[in-house]
Amino acid sequence: MCFAVVGVNHRNCPIEIREKVSFTRTKLVDCLHELRVEKSLQEVVILSTCNRSEIYIYEENIESAILKGIAFYQSYFVKGDITPYLYIRQGEEAVRHLFEVAAGLDSIVVGEDQILGQVKKAHEEAMSEHTSGKVLNKIFREAISTAKLIKSEVKISEHSLSISHIAVKFLKEKQETLRGKKVLVIGTGEMNELAIKYLLEENIGEIYVTNRTHTKAVELTEVYEGLIPIAYEERYEVLPQVDMVISATASPHIILQAKQMPSLTKKLDIMDIAMPRDIDPAINEMELVNVYDIDALKMIAEANNERRLELVIAAQKEIEKAIQKLMRWLEALSIEEVIHGLDAYCEDIKAHTTRLLGKKIISEEIDEEAMHMIMEEVLKRCIRTPIAKLMTTENLELRAQYAKTLSELFELN
Repeated sequence: MCFAVVGVNHRNCPIEIREKVSFTRTKLVDCLHELRVEKSLQEVVILSTCNRSEIYIYEENIESAILKGIAFYQSYFVKGDITPYLYIRQGEEAVRHLFEVAAGLDSIVVGEDQILGQVKKAHEEAMSEHTSGKVLNKIFREAISTAKLIKSEVKISEHSLSISHIAVKFLKEKQETLRGKKVLVIGTGEMNELAIKYLLEENIGEIYVTNRTHTKAVELTEVYEGLIPIAYEERYEVLPQVDMVISATASPHIILQAKQMPSLTKKLDIMDIAMPRDIDPAINEMELVNVYDIDALKMIAEANNERRLELVIAAQKEIEKAIQKLMRWLEALSIEEVIHGLDAYCEDIKAHTTRLLGKKIISEEIDEEAMHMIMEEVLKRCIRTPIAKLMTTENLELRAQYAKTLSELFELN
């Protein structure tokens, strides 16, 4: 099967590597076109989140395409060898991986909702840039619809904690209590807003909010009573006043630099849940400051995941049913391509034979249309049996082998 994924995620790759291979919006569009045009891949979708960076590929010569994907990561992003962190999934295994990702089963927080929207957005981005075609469109749409089914019927997301929730829970453990505490929230995206909701539930003292676009911070204060908006340029000035910082921006650069940090007189816990990271790691070396990133949340998340094992099993059953249905479609597609190829092969023979007999047809006044019909019938008879065998073979692996053999023997590619 000509489908594969190459990438890294939170399971096998530390955050300092993941942030080096994350895609900004502009970078993602550029990379889609580079992979599609310069690397000559048929169809490509890129999924980039806090916890993963993945390239999904459909290509007839999939082995070559996988090597191109690996080389792309190596050359485009980092100096040094990234291959120990890269994983490769191919065929049905790659399909299963995408379905589990979309359903939140491969997330740090199993069943979390945010990943489904991210998968959908990644696919929409590829479609708008014309890098996702018939095959990837089908695979991604089935993965998304199956994830929605799992969400509505298995209801795994109802028993899930978001990264934002776990981050607040983590800070509560570090601070012992959040009641009356002061916090600075940097950024106004979905993760920040969720964090604010959970902080308010904990009877937090004061919540300062800042964003590079100040109006967005002001808009949040209109939704949540008691928030204090501050100018982005003043974010350092408020640090001595707060007990905690939660940062989750889309900035490709560090937004809190160690060299600009003010002197502190009390403990400050900083939770960085951005990708790439917002906080200069050197800040963690400062006295009274503790910096935590998204990988620090794994222990809490894993304990939460164990409690939902039965729901995960139910979700996986739905995924397996959907995968088998999709695999039949993909196998039928490969057979369809072989049949079209054989038809074209016969048309070439017919055209060549017609040219050879052209003079004879004219001189002997033989009906040219009748000759065409006779040749077509003879040629169709030649390929009728192998096509019937191909279409009626129930063993999918054997059917794929037949299709590959026919393609190679008749040079259909």
